[in-house]
Amino acid sequence: MRVSLCRALLLLCLAGLAPRGAAGQAIALDERVPVPGAELYLEIRGADDGAPILLWLHGGPGGAERPLFQLFNGELERHFAVAYLDQRGAGRSFDPDADPAELTIARHLSDLDTVVDHLRERLGRRDVVLVGHSWGSALGLLYAKAHPEKVAAFVGVAQCTSTSAQQASELEFVTAEARRRGDEDALATLSGIGAAPFDAPRQLALEKLTDRFGGLYHRRPSFTWAMLRGVFGGYVTPWEISRFIRGNDVSLAAMNSELSHLDLTESVTAVDVPVFFFLGRYDRHVDARLAAAYFEKLGAPRKRLIWFEHSAHNVPFEEPDAFDAAVVRVLGD
Repeated sequence: MRVSLCRALLLLCLAGLAPRGAAGQAIALDERVPVPGAELYLEIRGADDGAPILLWLHGGPGGAERPLFQLFNGELERHFAVAYLDQRGAGRSFDPDADPAELTIARHLSDLDTVVDHLRERLGRRDVVLVGHSWGSALGLLYAKAHPEKVAAFVGVAQCTSTSAQQASELEFVTAEARRRGDEDALATLSGIGAAPFDAPRQLALEKLTDRFGGLYHRRPSFTWAMLRGVFGGYVTPWEISRFIRGNDVSLAAMNSELSHLDLTESVTAVDVPVFFFLGRYDRHVDARLAAAYFEKLGAPRKRLIWFEHSAHNVPFEEPDAFDAAVVRVLGD
């Protein structure tokens, strides 16, 4: 569930929610939200401080995608008060002295509840829209089930389902592609990876092969452009890069065992909020086909699945214009 575009950039330096224009005042806030044992970095940006709240939940765990969401999907700030959160252990929320044992699903859900309440009080809203990418889609859906009264709608991007099923499908895809292409190097790597379940290093090795065969990106953005815009736009500073990567590594290792047992198809069979799945046609990292099958069975008062025909796992960054337009459209219908 880790999102490699995040690392690449870092290494390179609801029914009735109609989108609004800039009728109110612009909002630009950088905050630290206190939670037990940590402070979470939060940015709020928007053309209208009275617009609906959209809270991004990044992937990973520990994948600080905040700079990428701002860079590729900043258009959403014209329609929403967009909240960019660095989750516990990620990005500017990473504390190298913190106990990794605190990085659990339950702790992330508690943190998220604190942030949601903070946003509701800060901006005077009843609820928020959650947009979760990869691991963030699991976190968001679990939260929507637990706190439907605080969630206006949920958008799952590259939606996670069952970790064991995802790993088995990803391994099958990579093995088939390596054999079809006669890629002896990939086959040798696969031999070392072995069978699922995977620890964090083996999962990352498998992910690199998935990327090689087009299952992580179908349309890869320009990393040079991302580097220049990310640094000069102030979304990330060069001296933060190693810290961001360290946070990603720590989170992956700390949560690997718990996430290996995650199965939303069993734990979340229905939610009481509108649900939208945005899936990349070529995604073989979490396997969009598994997400589509899960969507059919998931109970919700309103739901819709949208396919992105030119994307794999990283839809917001592979087709940013189409993604942004789809978010505005489904939340305004």
